[in-house]
Amino acid sequence: MKSHLIFIGAPGSGKGTQASRLVADRGFKHISTGDLLRAEIAKKSDLGLEVKQVMDSGALVSDELVIRLLQANVNLVASQYIFDGYPRNLAQAQTLDKEVLKGSPSTAVYFEIDMAKLVGRLTNRRTCKDCGAIYNLISKKPKITGVCDQCGGTNLVQRADDKEEVISNRLQVFQDSISPVLKYYQDLGRLMKVNAEESADAIFNMISSKV
Repeated sequence: MKSHLIFIGAPGSGKGTQASRLVADRGFKHISTGDLLRAEIAKKSDLGLEVKQVMDSGALVSDELVIRLLQANVNLVASQYIFDGYPRNLAQAQTLDKEVLKGSPSTAVYFEIDMAKLVGRLTNRRTCKDCGAIYNLISKKPKITGVCDQCGGTNLVQRADDKEEVISNRLQVFQDSISPVLKYYQDLGRLMKVNAEESADAIFNMISSKV
């Protein structure tokens, strides 16, 4: 039976980088609830129309709707999945196990990183407004200052949610909600911790050795 991964980590801890590599090199499918929501709305399915109505009203999409979305889009027998950004709290972790995974083997991978360093990493992040390429003014500078390596655009901007005050608030919310989730997976013997400050290659090799 195929083993699935549940990525847990603060914004900017490197989950996306590793998910992309595992998709490309190991054939995993990357499940982001945000992407699923948008795709279901675009399909104009009954579930998508229900989701759109909720989002258009400004309300948060309920856990029940998210679970239905996952059930409609996940085939655990055919594919190996990376669940990214979900679960965010203990109730969601328990529901994911009960209603979606249903006994399928899975490992929660926690990307550990010093929060002060993470603030520095995120406040130095820049995104190309033209093609979406992501840079970091400390660790991944564009070859020519202010110019995108991918498309040559000169609109390298800092996202509004990468400002220091916003980031600090987001990280505090993350820390407050994630501790019970980590304990849940630890108690079940399904928690793997990786040092998110290691090189991308080292982290990839560590995760790959377990799946």
